[in-house]
Amino acid sequence: MTIDIQQLTNDFLEGDQDRAWDRIAEHKILMEDSHLTYEALTKAMQRVGKLWEENEISVADEHLATTTCDYVLSRYAYTRKLTSKNTTGPRALFLCIEQEQHYLGLKMISLLFQEYGWQTKLFGANLPLEHVIDTVEEWDASVVGISVSIMSHVERLNHYVTELEGLEKTPEVIVGGRLAAQYDLSKYCSRETIVVPNLDQVRLWLEDRKGGDGHV
Repeated sequence: MTIDIQQLTNDFLEGDQDRAWDRIAEHKILMEDSHLTYEALTKAMQRVGKLWEENEISVADEHLATTTCDYVLSRYAYTRKLTSKNTTGPRALFLCIEQEQHYLGLKMISLLFQEYGWQTKLFGANLPLEHVIDTVEEWDASVVGISVSIMSHVERLNHYVTELEGLEKTPEVIVGGRLAAQYDLSKYCSRETIVVPNLDQVRLWLEDRKGGDGHV
């Protein structure tokens, strides 16, 4: 892959949606392989995060980069004809726990599930637990994906996991996000919880499910 991550990062920071998209679209391999595309977008946003942590960019800059990356992701999904309405597939919903705002990685996971034929609902940032439970029960979701990126939120993660896995019809709970890649979150989850530190692990889980029980 020859895409220039630094230039893509600059496009995000400048809010140049069209140029950022062109950098993806001009590479045939990226248009054919979502894994490589998500990897490039993730690397660019990680650079944005590092610049923010080092006080080299403002919160406004970080927000602009996020919305620009979100645009590229949405356009990519549209171009690849990815859809959440795979009517015969199993159902998965994705959310950030309350007060969590970082949703781009979650959106990539949701799109990956769509590629594998799942019906999905992406709720994005900051969804209170009671609304999660209502939707799981009403929509009969078999998987709930949760993103957590800030260490002060991990106790809240434990509450989400406990309540969801305590439902009469228990969904499988998948936990991801920046903290899943950096820390051992097992003490905030149960033995049944699936913790995925990166998109590779999500893809492996989907492949295993595809071959294992015939859902996809």
